[in-house]
Amino acid sequence: MEDGFSLIFFIRWLHVLSGVMWIGLLWYFNFVQIPSMPKIPDEQKPAISKVIAPEALFWFRWSALSTVVFGVLLAGMNGYLVDGLLIGINTEVARDTMIGFGMWLGLIMAFNVWFVIWPNQQKALGMVAVEADEKAKAARTAMLFSRTNTMLSLPMLYAMVAAQNLF
Repeated sequence: MEDGFSLIFFIRWLHVLSGVMWIGLLWYFNFVQIPSMPKIPDEQKPAISKVIAPEALFWFRWSALSTVVFGVLLAGMNGYLVDGLLIGINTEVARDTMIGFGMWLGLIMAFNVWFVIWPNQQKALGMVAVEADEKAKAARTAMLFSRTNTMLSLPMLYAMVAAQNLF
């Protein structure tokens, strides 16, 4: 195996591994934790909000960042970073369009994680002191952007896999 190929493989593996953790946690929050919270007795909710959620959010946000970092490295090493970011407009190559679509969805989702979901989750979980009405508003905002990311994850995953396998 050539050194360049093995490094690209390693970076791709880290990109995929980080992405699995990120999207897995996203789906856990939206398909398990959020729907289950109303069913949990009030005296047990602090176990989620004080222990599980902060830990899961730590891995959630850092796996989002590592997915983006390894993805940008991978695109640069494979020579399609600019073509992908331009969504193939400059090349008119379907693979560049597809990978670019996935890249942009991933970047939007990562932005949502770091600049909308995480700051609002800190308020909702009491990590940042705010009034009760602002805490409720923050919880709703975090949930809505998390749901948005869940919906964006489907076309993002499709685009990433299709770019690697259809073209």
